[in-house]
Amino acid sequence: MNFKFLQLLGLLAVGWSSHAQGAIVNVTVTFQNLAPTNSVSFAPLRVGFNNGTFDSFNIGTTATAPIVSIAEGGSGSAWFPAFAAADPTAVLGTVGGALVPTGNVGGGFASSASQTFTIDTNVNRFFTFASMVIPSNDLFIGNDNPAAFQILDSSGNLLISQINQTASQIWDANSEVAIAANAAFVAGGVNGNRVEEGGTVAFDFAELNVFNGLTTGAGYVFNNSLAGTTDIGRISFSVTAVPEPSSMALVGLMGIGVVVRRFRKKSARV
Repeated sequence: MNFKFLQLLGLLAVGWSSHAQGAIVNVTVTFQNLAPTNSVSFAPLRVGFNNGTFDSFNIGTTATAPIVSIAEGGSGSAWFPAFAAADPTAVLGTVGGALVPTGNVGGGFASSASQTFTIDTNVNRFFTFASMVIPSNDLFIGNDNPAAFQILDSSGNLLISQINQTASQIWDANSEVAIAANAAFVAGGVNGNRVEEGGTVAFDFAELNVFNGLTTGAGYVFNNSLAGTTDIGRISFSVTAVPEPSSMALVGLMGIGVVVRRFRKKSARV
């Protein structure tokens, strides 16, 4: 009888401890612009830790409002609400502002940025991202497959430490015709103006040639020196455990106390 009692206490202690810690971790996301000097910059990186179901675009299909809000303006004004509607428990956020190549840092611009998110890995093990490539009318980076990046296991261990992006992974929403005067991050450009293109999502970094020789919003003269294998960006992750709140430990002890009292009452009746 006593042995079974001790076994029960042990299981309860482990269970309450696991629940208290609950695979809750802090994940720091760092986004770096690796593009060559005078090449592409990025709008803020929009991210979501999620259950792997939200799919904002697919290659070969017409770009819809969620990804268009990223590709044409970088804001995610439709991306975030669509994400939250599809996956209400997702943790959504933004990493940094506009990131320019290292050689073009200055005037308030940076080449990297970090942000920390508190994640429950029981429900949000997957990572989804999107960012407008600038200057452009509708180019972006992001993951087509919503389950492509399971970065954490259920215990909070890091499964993927970084996601690298090359020029060949630049998407073209093909929702807006590439006209420099209507592009984002071009000096004198009016991003609110657009000409409907009506195409489908595809890989295409050659469209950047439209902006060669133009001055960007950061003040450098753009030069599309990219090849398909050129590194343009890196998203990296680090994980730290979230300390167990003392209140949760107290709840666990109180729960064990209740079981002990009930067990003793039951034993007294036997």
